[in-house]
Amino acid sequence: MLIPCTAALLLTATACTGQSPGDRTTAATPARTPHSGDPVPPAQRPAALPGRAGQEEDNAQAAVARQASARDQALAAAGRWGLAARPLTAPPPPATRPELVASTNVLLHDGVPPVVYRVPTDWPVVFLTIDDGAAKDPELVRMLGDLKVPVSIFLSDYLARTDYGYFRQLQAQGAGVNNHTINHPDLRRLDAAQQRQEICGQRDRLEQELHTRPALFRPPYGEYTDTTLQTAAACDVRAIPLWTEEAFPDRIEWRYDDQRLHPGDIILTHFRDPGTDWQGTMAQMLRRVIDTATAQGFALARLDDYL
Repeated sequence: MLIPCTAALLLTATACTGQSPGDRTTAATPARTPHSGDPVPPAQRPAALPGRAGQEEDNAQAAVARQASARDQALAAAGRWGLAARPLTAPPPPATRPELVASTNVLLHDGVPPVVYRVPTDWPVVFLTIDDGAAKDPELVRMLGDLKVPVSIFLSDYLARTDYGYFRQLQAQGAGVNNHTINHPDLRRLDAAQQRQEICGQRDRLEQELHTRPALFRPPYGEYTDTTLQTAAACDVRAIPLWTEEAFPDRIEWRYDDQRLHPGDIILTHFRDPGTDWQGTMAQMLRRVIDTATAQGFALARLDDYL
């Protein structure tokens, strides 16, 4: 039975709790308030801090909710862009870039940047790279941003200079920005001074326009000489990525006969408008690459994080 709070009870040292006398236990004298240095008997110590345990549970539930929301958003984005399935999410970038060991896909020479066709990794990731900068299709920016797909771009100034703002948008979405010379020449036909003007000159242009000093360089047409490698080293190039596949809106061209992706493959494509040699749009090209990678169990990652 509940006992009403009375004036008499208010005069006692025990506060009115609303409990019946049989439910309430009180000490004869008030308990001493312990000092911060007083030892607490083990039997009275809590097994865990309730506040911390509750916070950890809330954090875990919030993380699960965020993951579910991200999956739902990715699935919705895949539907908007007509993908066959939700793109796979790449793992976080490695803490250190993979070690490059000489092989058919990694060409090493003393004192010059490595030439890489395929990044040595066991992770199920491939890399989409986009060259030149001729077409500046806003739909590609929207699609990459909506799907959160990372790319690396290799710009030639003579094409990119008409609108570097377009490439700033891609950079703001996380695209890696890299060097593809000023004028896109066949470097085999240039002497050392001319090659330096092309490679170092584009490094300086990208630093001026996009405030980045590119560490990756791709020679036009994939052609280079020993002088190219030496010049690239002098122009602060870390590595020279070539490619194992080339993507178009209507097809993928494969370097190897099995016509399948492999961990670390580098996919080449170009900034192009529909035309004679480009049967479709940039969005259609990206859809083909993502659907192919997803169907074969690969996620797209950013080349700059691995090379």
